[in-house]
Amino acid sequence: MEKFYKNAYETGKQFTWENRAMKKLTLLRLKKNLFGGAERYLERLSNELKKQNIDYEIIYCNCPKLMPSFLKALWYNLQVCLNKKNKFYFSLERVTCPDIYRAGDGVHKAFLETKKSINPLHFIYLFIEKRMFKNAKKIIANSNMVKNQIIKYYGIDKNKIEVIYNGIPLKEKVDFSDVKKEFNLKNEKIILYVGSGFERKGVKEALEIIAKVKRDFKFIVIGKEKKIDFYKNYTKQLDVEKKVIFTGARSDVDKFYSMADIFLFPTKYEPFSNVILEAMNFECVVFTTKQNGVSEILPEFNVMENSNDLSVIDKINMLLENDKILNEKKQQMKEISKKFSIEENVKKTLKVINETLN
Repeated sequence: MEKFYKNAYETGKQFTWENRAMKKLTLLRLKKNLFGGAERYLERLSNELKKQNIDYEIIYCNCPKLMPSFLKALWYNLQVCLNKKNKFYFSLERVTCPDIYRAGDGVHKAFLETKKSINPLHFIYLFIEKRMFKNAKKIIANSNMVKNQIIKYYGIDKNKIEVIYNGIPLKEKVDFSDVKKEFNLKNEKIILYVGSGFERKGVKEALEIIAKVKRDFKFIVIGKEKKIDFYKNYTKQLDVEKKVIFTGARSDVDKFYSMADIFLFPTKYEPFSNVILEAMNFECVVFTTKQNGVSEILPEFNVMENSNDLSVIDKINMLLENDKILNEKKQQMKEISKKFSIEENVKKTLKVINETLN
């Protein structure tokens, strides 16, 4: 067997390690995506493994690029399960043969309750998902919401599921003068949205909310979207065209976080969105829905009942009108974010890996 891992145990708050021969630690994800939440988590996880000198490999799908998504899901499942041998699979992808599955994408059966579709990919996901939850030795859910959905829809023993909230690299604000100049911004307050998949993540609802905000502001929408023309036209219908900036995908998102005052994310379904933690870390006052697992760590003030909860309008108006309260809320967000570092997440994740190997 290959040496990759060091037996972990806790001494106070730190891990110490002893050499040990075990199965190969293999991380699974179907595709690379610079802007995907799960892919960014995988990058952060692998970086921490490197820092701790833990040997691992990542297997991506070797399928043809032009293959339909539902066939890619089947192909990848066959690719990894037929070649598992003595490898220990820590999967961030839906496959039927994981040792540990991290349910960062949530529960597809629950997601489908928010979206009706006949896409064959949904049927493939449901087929794999049922077997995956059953076959996994351990499941890591990134919120209690996801844990409860796994139990509800698949009858999985609650003791098989460990909740480990997401973690991010904790940062300080960066200079944003160049993007301020790029978009001709003055001293307006900034409301921000970051994320691809506008329909599920509530951009339409966000536009309807900001259309009713009275104070002076700019709403910046960052993310890739195939139907961007629909949203641009919708700003015209709502008469907020001059207040909204669509940037497309950006690699310098930290500059926008640093510049923003409020982060608005009225998603319809989200297991636990990293962008909320990131925005909080950069001192943005966040608003998101109960359908987002990250709502479990937020004060009640910052949680919307659903994507159509218009009570958030009064809160936004109040924050934009009162700098003292706005700054107090910003500091509160920063303090909460400090509890959710990627280092803490990896420490808890490695503990689950070690317990499962034993």
